[in-house]
Amino acid sequence: MISLSCVDVVKPKFLKLLPLKSSIKSLVNTECFKLGDVAIVLCSDEYLLKVNQEFLNHDYYTDIITFDYCEAGVIHGDLIISLDRVKENSSIENVPYSEELNRVIFHGILHLCGYKDKSKSDIAEMRYKESYYLNLFVPRETVGE
Repeated sequence: MISLSCVDVVKPKFLKLLPLKSSIKSLVNTECFKLGDVAIVLCSDEYLLKVNQEFLNHDYYTDIITFDYCEAGVIHGDLIISLDRVKENSSIENVPYSEELNRVIFHGILHLCGYKDKSKSDIAEMRYKESYYLNLFVPRETVGE
């Protein structure tokens, strides 16, 4: 089951839960996993910073933290996403906010599928997969804002 909640932010109007769930299920199936429970939590920079400090001992802002609870080929996890970071990154990268949010969600799901982003080659593979799944599963009319 996929759940979506907001902690200290308002859910973006463009984010539609049913198409998002369908895209995530398709991505997970394509990667040869089964979908279990995934919680997507949208929040502010400050909330995510507190999570980063408390659970990872990191004292910096980030766009997403993924908590992986996967077992035996079944995807389970929590995606904690800062909408402040996503919005800023969309401006820096000159892409629509909605596209960047979908990319970050897929990024977290890909982490749950075992992809890493520590080395240059890992980052390149992650970016390729993010773009691949954006193009495959996110209809163009929902990418814009």
